[in-house]
Amino acid sequence: MARVKNADRIEEGGIFALYSKEIRNDLVGLAYYGMYALQHRGQESAGFSIFDTISEDRERQKTVKNKGLVSDVFSKEDLNNYVGNILVGHLKYATEDGASRHSYQPLRGESIIGKLSIVHNGNLMNGSELKKELLENGSLFQTKTDTEIILKLIGKNAKYGYKKGILKTVEKLEGAFAIAIIIGNKLIGIRDPLGIRPLCIGKTEDGVYVLSSESCALDGIGAEFIRDVCPGEIVIIDENGIESIKYNVKDRKYYSSFEYIYFSRPDSVVDGLSVYNVRHESGKLLYKQNSIEADLVIGVPDSGIPSAIGYSEESGIPYGAALVKNKYIGKNLVLPIQEFREVSIKVKLNPIKSLIKDKRVVVVDDSLVRGTTSKILVKILFEAGAKEVHFRVASPVLINESYFGVNMVGKELIGSTMTVDEIRKEIGATTLDYLSYENMKKALKDKDVNLDCFKKDEDRG
Repeated sequence: MARVKNADRIEEGGIFALYSKEIRNDLVGLAYYGMYALQHRGQESAGFSIFDTISEDRERQKTVKNKGLVSDVFSKEDLNNYVGNILVGHLKYATEDGASRHSYQPLRGESIIGKLSIVHNGNLMNGSELKKELLENGSLFQTKTDTEIILKLIGKNAKYGYKKGILKTVEKLEGAFAIAIIIGNKLIGIRDPLGIRPLCIGKTEDGVYVLSSESCALDGIGAEFIRDVCPGEIVIIDENGIESIKYNVKDRKYYSSFEYIYFSRPDSVVDGLSVYNVRHESGKLLYKQNSIEADLVIGVPDSGIPSAIGYSEESGIPYGAALVKNKYIGKNLVLPIQEFREVSIKVKLNPIKSLIKDKRVVVVDDSLVRGTTSKILVKILFEAGAKEVHFRVASPVLINESYFGVNMVGKELIGSTMTVDEIRKEIGATTLDYLSYENMKKALKDKDVNLDCFKKDEDRG
């Protein structure tokens, strides 16, 4: 599938939303901890809108958003001073080229059905066509985001009322999306018909409803998981509870494989599948398909660790936490000079030499995209004294940029131009093996997951 090349249109990230029947002074605090649990889904920006739709004197609204992590954007004043009953929050996944501050979410607007605030995780395949249509009808745009397109469509369809207006809007959207919207006194959640972007519902003991990209955020605030929002479903949350509307139900689902391989936290359950269990099983299958002798298994933090543990358990080779991750260094992709990228990786992943020296090491990672990080990692392990470095990838050979996966704009996919043995030579590993396509399906319990970006077994070479 073709990938949108404009960085401002890449809107992967995380969403978190809250609804209360009563005015509360702790919604921002709940959002802080919920969004903190989702921080892995986006590090470029964070933001929230809180509405008071209950007070009779006036409707109060406040939006806070900025570049940086949740802990950078939320202040003590935010936690203590803002009251309300509905909140939507967003985390934006960092892009290589960055994005305009105008694209930070939530985005707000006003229509005949009331004031709106929207957050969105996804990509529209027909975004350009929809934007052209809106421009021709007089709409003005301040960003290049799909989120603003959705907001403008809602405003255009507001004349039909909030429910019909939302239906008319989502029926025009093609692609991957999970959306949370405040409209008047309602919180609305929407999921794309194929279920590509995750969204679940929870509820706290004292009655606050939660919409979240992952279940781990529910755990973070002590909320109980109720269910996933179904593909092709709109949920309307208000004082009457949850209303469900099915708008475009497909026979086949198309869940994102990257949620299980890389993006989601291992303690999340996405559409009934434990992320940890998928990764753990991937590691076990990696060993079964190509067993070797070694002295130590290492997982690349963080997403490679469950697979490494599975590999260790299946093989009987001891697992060692021999790579220490510095979580406070920025993404290596923002460093334009190769030498700086290498330094950044060495600072980010530091080996414990006493565990590695004179060992035959199996190192397990979640994926191998262009090989840059893998090559440096193999070099680091050899420099730490490893006798052999056997590189194992807990997903199949990646050959296509994934429109419905994670951001890979600007990356050259090494699997699309080289054989497995050529890649092995390029990264300098003693041996290299990827999880087979069929074993990936087994790890995913044959769930309807999009694997279009991976090379099938008969084509591996």
